Amino acid sequence: MSTRHLVRSVLLQTLYEWDFYDRKKDLTEILERNLNEFAPGIDEPEFAWRILKGLAEHLSEIDAILEKAAPEWPLKKIAMIDRNILRIGLYELLYADPNEVPVKVAINEAVEIAKNYGGPNSVKFINGVLGTVYRQTHGKQK
Repeated sequence: MSTRHLVRSVLLQTLYEWDFYDRKKDLTEILERNLNEFAPGIDEPEFAWRILKGLAEHLSEIDAILEKAAPEWPLKKIAMIDRNILRIGLYELLYADPNEVPVKVAINEAVEIAKNYGGPNSVKFINGVLGTVYRQTHGKQK
């Protein structure tokens, strides 16, 4: 497993716990603990912190985009694991440096994480939502 894929998995665990406790726990403390427990000595811990910081700064925007891209699924009705995979994917798709995380990588990583952690319909749902947002924000280019 690549370092960045591992980081995304740890971020997913972190966001899931934070979401589970209605955002009442300190997000940075959760990530710190999870990095120490599940990814000790990783090559680029700054990648995890950069994504977490960006997610925190853009969370309300990301959630609004998510609600618009999946109008038949209110945010609270989306499975918690899928909701947080989408948050990571949307952050990387829309706000991360495209030289660091190309669009195709952002979408592919979200789909791969969904295969590992999501339910039977997660992959299709996540790919559909991210594809919709990609087409809306990047046009119909490939």
